[in-house]
Amino acid sequence: MFSSFKKLKESLAKTRDGLLGKISQLVAGRKIDDDLLDEIEEILLKADIGVAATDKLIEQLRRQAAEEKVSNSDAIFNLLKREMTAIFEKNMKANRADDAAKPQIWLITGVNGTGKTTTVGKLAHHFRSNGKQVMIAACDTFRAAAVEQIEIWAGRSGVDFVKAQSGADPASIAFDAATAAKARNIDYLLIDTAGRLHTKANLMEELKKIRRVTEKVVPSNQILSKLIIDGTTGQNALSQVKVFSDAIGCDGIIITKLDGTARGGIVLAIAEELGVSVDFVGIGESIEDIQPFVARDYVEALFES
Repeated sequence: MFSSFKKLKESLAKTRDGLLGKISQLVAGRKIDDDLLDEIEEILLKADIGVAATDKLIEQLRRQAAEEKVSNSDAIFNLLKREMTAIFEKNMKANRADDAAKPQIWLITGVNGTGKTTTVGKLAHHFRSNGKQVMIAACDTFRAAAVEQIEIWAGRSGVDFVKAQSGADPASIAFDAATAAKARNIDYLLIDTAGRLHTKANLMEELKKIRRVTEKVVPSNQILSKLIIDGTTGQNALSQVKVFSDAIGCDGIIITKLDGTARGGIVLAIAEELGVSVDFVGIGESIEDIQPFVARDYVEALFES
C-alpha cells in the first residue's frame, strides 16, 4: 500500500509542483482576502482543474475562511484537500456493470496516441494478478503491428488472446471474442479498438457496431465503454469525453501518462463537469504501473510534499 502511494505521489510531482508549490509561495504570511483568492484561482485554472471545479473551490474557500477564521497556509491546504475530495466523492459514478455477471466486456476506446494498447496490457496484468480470468481481443486491425503489439502484452500478462487476419472486420472479432469469453467463463474481456479522432463520424460508427454485436452475446449491462485519456491533453480531454459519451456511452475514464505532465488537475475537471468516474490512472511505463483511482489517495498525493 505504501509503495503504491509512493509511486502515485512521484508520478504527480509535476502537477504538485505547479499547484502546491505555487500556492505555498503565494499564501506565506498573507491573510485570506479577495486578492489572494483571485491569485489562487489563477493557479488552479493553470493546473487544468477547470472553470467549474475552480469556481466551486474558491467559493468554498471564501465561505469557510469566513466561517472558520482560516488565516494560515496549512488551513488553506486542508480546506482545498477537503473540498477536492468532496467533488470526487459527489460526482464520481460507480460502474454500472454487475460484478457477478461474466464476462464483463470493456470496450477500450480513445483518440490516437493515448496509450490504449499499452493500457490494455496493464489492465490484463492487474486483473490477472487479482485472480481474475482475462481475455484480450485485438480489434485494432488497421494500425501497423497493432495485433502483434497487443499479442506480446497478452503473453506477458498470461491471458487468453483472440485475433484475426490483418484488415478483418473489428466487429466480427469482437463477436467471436465475446462468444469465447462467455463459453470459457472469463471474468474480463478487454477489447482493444483502433485509435480514432473523436471528430471522425465513420470511425465512431465502427465503435457503435462493435458494441451492437457484443450485445448479441451478453446483456448490455455487462458491456462497459472505457475511454483512455492522455493526461498531458489538459482541457481538450473534456471534449473527447463528451463526444465518445454521445457515441457509445462512457462508463469510466482511464488517465494515462500522469507521470509526464503538470496537468493532473484535469481529473478534477472531469469529475466536476462531466460526472464520469475515473477508474484507473497510468503512472509509468512498466506493466505494473497502473492503479485503481482512489480519490483520497489522489488528493493526498497532490498535496503531500
